Amino acid sequence: MGRGRSLVKGVGRALGRSSANAVQTLVIVVAAWWAVVSFTGISPYIAKGPVDVWEFLVTDEDAAAHRDALGPLVGQTLGDAALGFITGMAAALVLAIVFSLSRAVEAGVMPLALLLRSIPLVAIAPVIILITGRGTPASVAVIGSIVVLFPALASILFGLSRASPQSLDLVRVYGGGRWMQLRKVDVPGALPSLFAAARVSVPGAVTGALLAEWLSTGTGIGGAIQKLTAQVRFDDLWASVAVITLMTLVLYNLVQIVENVVLARMGMATTVE
Repeated sequence: MGRGRSLVKGVGRALGRSSANAVQTLVIVVAAWWAVVSFTGISPYIAKGPVDVWEFLVTDEDAAAHRDALGPLVGQTLGDAALGFITGMAAALVLAIVFSLSRAVEAGVMPLALLLRSIPLVAIAPVIILITGRGTPASVAVIGSIVVLFPALASILFGLSRASPQSLDLVRVYGGGRWMQLRKVDVPGALPSLFAAARVSVPGAVTGALLAEWLSTGTGIGGAIQKLTAQVRFDDLWASVAVITLMTLVLYNLVQIVENVVLARMGMATTVE
């Protein structure tokens, strides 16, 4: 009974901490946005602040029409981001496990991965689009997954390398091999790093989706930004950027809430205080 009460308190503290972090982050972002628009001397015709966007999407007489026009663009970008996030995280997890099982594979592949990471994605995006085809889901998946892959791979590898030697020895004593050690010790112990990788990958996936839409598909927020700028529709432009930024913050904090709750239930320290 006491353990259950303690578990509920731990989950409650995790939820409270995550919610407080989410509100604090939102306040900081809005304040920074307002300060940049107000004190940099940018023309109000071009720069729109939080109040302008709120009026455009909520209180203006045409706000419903503005939201209806923006909704499909946001939905498309979130769908593209989800595709890049899933493929990137899956690739990072598979590669991290393969590297943990075979140091020879890690020594052969990791230098190539580090080399690719050092090349700006904009520079190699035309090659990716040439191979996968312009405007195809494959181009979105590849570009988005590359943004997600390398940071997630580094984080997961770090978590897998921190397994307790005593636990590994215990599995070995009972006849378990390297694969058993990985399943019973390495992967469960790497959960904080796995959640941290997922959390950091959320904004990366959105960035990858915007880049893929700008360079390849021409759809979603990424494709609309260039068109809105050319059409001098600055209200639509700032509203679209504000909404996708807000959705990114919401998704980031949702992952953090799940992370804190799961790790609290498992009695493991969270990565963010």
